[in-house]
Amino acid sequence: MTEERFITSSLNKKDANIDETLRPQYFNKFPGQVKVKDRLELFVQAASERDEPLGHLLLSGPPGLGKTTLAYIIANAKGANIKSSSGPVIEKPGDLAGLLTSLQEGDILFIDEIHRLQIAVEEYLYSAMEDFFIDIMIDQGAGARSIRLNLKKFTLIGATTRKGLLSSPLRSRFVLNCLLDYYPPEDLKQIIKRSSKILNIELDEDGALELARRSRGTPRIANNLLKWARDYAQVKAGNRITKDVASKALDMLDIDENGLDEMDKRILDALVFRFNGGPVGIKNIAVAVGEEVGTIEEVYEPFLIQEGYMMRTRQGRTATAKTIKLIGKNSDKIGEFGDIQPDLL
Repeated sequence: MTEERFITSSLNKKDANIDETLRPQYFNKFPGQVKVKDRLELFVQAASERDEPLGHLLLSGPPGLGKTTLAYIIANAKGANIKSSSGPVIEKPGDLAGLLTSLQEGDILFIDEIHRLQIAVEEYLYSAMEDFFIDIMIDQGAGARSIRLNLKKFTLIGATTRKGLLSSPLRSRFVLNCLLDYYPPEDLKQIIKRSSKILNIELDEDGALELARRSRGTPRIANNLLKWARDYAQVKAGNRITKDVASKALDMLDIDENGLDEMDKRILDALVFRFNGGPVGIKNIAVAVGEEVGTIEEVYEPFLIQEGYMMRTRQGRTATAKTIKLIGKNSDKIGEFGDIQPDLL
């Protein structure tokens, strides 16, 4: 039998901690989402003054906007321990019971992608959230019996990218619902500048703004683009990120001045050229561009709709005037599926 060998280095260990260091630990270090932060700070302060555990709360919004970061900031502000898991990992009620029974008074349980919990698991949360107990079934058939397990008062923080997929009974048990929205470029610029200091990257104001403008309103993408621009600047621009360097680095990734990447362009291109601007079903778009329906709905479509490039109607997805103008302007670059229909221009 061949012996497996694993190669590790100090560089691997260092890189593994980079994302953790980029996460703010306190509300005042978290740029943007002002209304959400104000609600959460008041929520935490009120519970702390009463010396009570926090009420259950739900954080929703597209991926990469800071839901997990906010959960840990809340735990820090409250001085509470936090345990984290995710919906797909909790496969059966026993998994959930193990998590809940390990919590102490005032602890926080953070469940990411909570909309992906199994129905059988979700139903156990109802009594746990309201009355702090769960009933576990022992054995099966005629000898089956239930055992009640009392729980310490805890706080559940759920995070979801698809709030509409949560059942009404679960959604109604959250005391506070907070929706995170895409960040404006100025807020992303603050995030990028903070990250550049942590990563020791030389970055000027215009370079930071250029990265922010092309980051799709998402901090996670902003940090990823900053790391890519760092690599580009290291190899081709003397380790300094200016507006011109940032622009060339992102052009190399096929990310244009509007923040649209290659898949965004393929979706819009298919919508206009293959389906005459719509309406068309999301499954047809997915087949046309070679991407999963769920990925388009969760990753690409929210940004395209938010920025006014696409509309979702009962008949299907349709292109907007903004998209038609963009495709017409760049038809020599984008039009790989045929000519633009004259009536669309």
